[in-house]
Amino acid sequence: MTDVLSSIQAALGLPVTPIAMTSGGALPSAFAVTELASASIAAAGQATAELLLGQTGRLPAVSVDRRLASFWFATALRPLGWKVPPLWDPIAGDYATQDGWIRLHTNAPHHRRAAEQVLGRAADRPAMAAKVAQWNKRDLEQAVVAAGGCAAEMRSWADWQAHPQGQAVNAEPLVHCQAHGGGAAQPWRGSLARPLAGIKVLDLTRVLAGPVASRFLAGLGAEVLRIDPPDWNEPGVVPEVTLGKRCARLNLHDADDRQVFDGLLSEADLLLHGYRADALERLGYGAAERQRLAPGLIDVCLNAYGWSGPWQNRRGFDSLVQMSCGIAEAGQHWRQADKPVPLPVQALDHATGYLMAAAAIRALTEQLNSGAGSSARLSLARTAKLLIEHAKGHVEPALRDEDQADQGLVVEQTAWGPAHRLKVPLQITGSPLQWELPASELGTHRAQW
Repeated sequence: MTDVLSSIQAALGLPVTPIAMTSGGALPSAFAVTELASASIAAAGQATAELLLGQTGRLPAVSVDRRLASFWFATALRPLGWKVPPLWDPIAGDYATQDGWIRLHTNAPHHRRAAEQVLGRAADRPAMAAKVAQWNKRDLEQAVVAAGGCAAEMRSWADWQAHPQGQAVNAEPLVHCQAHGGGAAQPWRGSLARPLAGIKVLDLTRVLAGPVASRFLAGLGAEVLRIDPPDWNEPGVVPEVTLGKRCARLNLHDADDRQVFDGLLSEADLLLHGYRADALERLGYGAAERQRLAPGLIDVCLNAYGWSGPWQNRRGFDSLVQMSCGIAEAGQHWRQADKPVPLPVQALDHATGYLMAAAAIRALTEQLNSGAGSSARLSLARTAKLLIEHAKGHVEPALRDEDQADQGLVVEQTAWGPAHRLKVPLQITGSPLQWELPASELGTHRAQW
């Protein structure tokens, strides 16, 4: 735990000090996923405490419940009388090729079309498996990616270390921060109870890391406005991650909607985005334009495969990065299985989300002191490197689903019906995480502050 937490603290410029951790048990995995969960949540809490120290002169105590942290890395929502839609498209998943394994990510309709453009239409997984089995894994990965889809062959950690993209990620920091001028010092508008009150967060992120970050910020009092394209949906995760947010839609290819977006951005204190590295630039909202529209803006972004190297603009998701960088292959050996074994939760997404939140709060702390805006860049692949190198295995008893029973459930009236939300894993003395808005559907609100 010390290695994981201290590495995160150093990357964020936080004091390298212990954080109180309570309860035992760990998620069963080849890697210490519970340690990563606890450390990333602890870092977000510590960043909040440091902000409060600067504004109040007192440093609140921070503690993390490790069991709750583990469960929040899966899902914190327990529907009552209704069901969350399936997380995965019917043909998404791992498939055997002629020479190994590949994962197809087909949750978005256009990603499924890209895979079927290469492989042909498939009614179900057995039909797709027969098609995939005729391919070499590397050729199929390249073909699907070239068609605009998402795929990843299973590589070992050693293979990833030899790959140009793995080498590029190795050279990147866990959190890359850069200060910008142009802003004026603003007074703190928060309070001990709501440290981020008055902070406007424009959230352009989707599944899953970015929404975890903005959910955390909303829990501390920030006003979060999530913007999605007109046709985007992610029904399997929306009830989990829209807690505390207002959700609107804009088409950034439409002149009128762009004008609305420009106005929203000009008033934002913080922008979160998780597009591919070149996507906002192609839309005309490159880094220079964002700073022009919103001088002093805090700009926190992530992508899948890092910010340098040949794959910096590649589409990717947590499950794909696990295949690419050796996590699924290590899991297969650990379990002595005949197929890839991923992490028990989408830990790269969740951990990177809390690191994004921590980076944003650190940037806000600096802005309160100097008035300067800043940017921070993170990636799932770089978080994977942290997990692989600093969080090997565990010897604690494995957590089970029934361990959730005594974890404290709070009733939430979501847009779909009532649900239990697990008690939060993070405690900051005097600053409870609490959300004023229940989870809601995408596009429910107007695109306005």
